[in-house]
Amino acid sequence: MPPWLKIAAVLGLLVGAVVFALLNSSAGDAFVYSKPLTAVMQDPDQFMGRPLKVEGELRQGSIQFREDPCEWRFVLEEGDQEMPVRFPRCVVPDTFRDGFGISVTVQGELEDGGATFLADEVIPRCPSKYEMEERLQNGETMPHEQGGPVAVGG
Repeated sequence: MPPWLKIAAVLGLLVGAVVFALLNSSAGDAFVYSKPLTAVMQDPDQFMGRPLKVEGELRQGSIQFREDPCEWRFVLEEGDQEMPVRFPRCVVPDTFRDGFGISVTVQGELEDGGATFLADEVIPRCPSKYEMEERLQNGETMPHEQGGPVAVGG
């Protein structure tokens, strides 16, 4: 092997290592774990202080709103696990409705030792056309026809 080829190979490896290190260090803060609620609640310490996305079902009747300062509180559940959520904003998405079987993804981080989730984003998932056809046959109404979220002062 010619000496120039060895030098080129070593330089290529060094450049690759530097690029990898730069990408890895800059992406560390932007990385968000996306986990099901049960995985987070089994070991909340693992996710403390890290950006996190959690998906669960909205517990029917759990939505509460406080005006001053603006804050929404609700509970997500999956199986026998539940997670109280605080969302310190005045406005929630239009599709965020109190109803049965509404899937919600929240982004933020755990607080209070993992007892509560502090959300900076709430993303309700609308049922698919086929899910809604089945629900309509069972007498349910479309989520957007149910009115706004239940606001409980306090």
